[in-house]
Amino acid sequence: MHFPVNLPIGKFTIPVHFICETLAYFLGYRYYLYLRKHNNDAIDAENRLVIFIGAAFGALIGSHLVGVFENPSSFRLNIFYIMGNKTIVGGLLGGLVGVELTKKKIGVTVSSGDLMTYPLILAMIIGRCGCFLAGLEDGTFGIPSNLPWAVDFGDGIHRHPTNLYEIIFWVSLWIGLVVVQRKYQFADGARFKVFLSSYLVFRLLVEFIKPNYFFSFGLSVIQLVCIAGILYYYKVFLYPSKLIKSNA
Repeated sequence: MHFPVNLPIGKFTIPVHFICETLAYFLGYRYYLYLRKHNNDAIDAENRLVIFIGAAFGALIGSHLVGVFENPSSFRLNIFYIMGNKTIVGGLLGGLVGVELTKKKIGVTVSSGDLMTYPLILAMIIGRCGCFLAGLEDGTFGIPSNLPWAVDFGDGIHRHPTNLYEIIFWVSLWIGLVVVQRKYQFADGARFKVFLSSYLVFRLLVEFIKPNYFFSFGLSVIQLVCIAGILYYYKVFLYPSKLIKSNA
């Protein structure tokens, strides 16, 4: 396989990364609509739309804010640099902040994230497939490795395919959530909390095998953001039994 993978259409070529990213948004949203149609949603359509807008603004700000500081030595106060740098961790946490502020403003107290958990996982899987096929251009690859599954993304150096590791993580989490849900009933908001807190732990660990900018104390910007998110969700780790709805 030659990276990056592009789809030839006549005289033009379309990056498969772009196709996957588009499909991630489209299929993720369609899956959400399907789940909402077949499940009782405690939030009405109007409030859902407002929450989506809040999430979108929060995700946009968070993804670029964390992205531009990912490598402090390269920071430039330039609109093209800012818009060209983004990260999923910042997007998810920024979206979370946007949702919580919006819900507080409109008076919604029930969880809005549970219904989005599986659609988000689907979107992440599709998106990371695109990241893998983009090769070095995407910047989501790992450090050099001699492991048998290490991948040469086009520069002759075999590296950790950290984008594939993430796909494996998402598939495993999806299966795990489904298995637990068949035996127990999640408390309100618990499924999304497990989704996001688990991902933050995964990213905190996997960043150690990425060619990031690390501060003198051994952590990167993304890892510091992950730690902040993990601390926000500390109850998930200290009181896991509360994630399951009581039968009493």
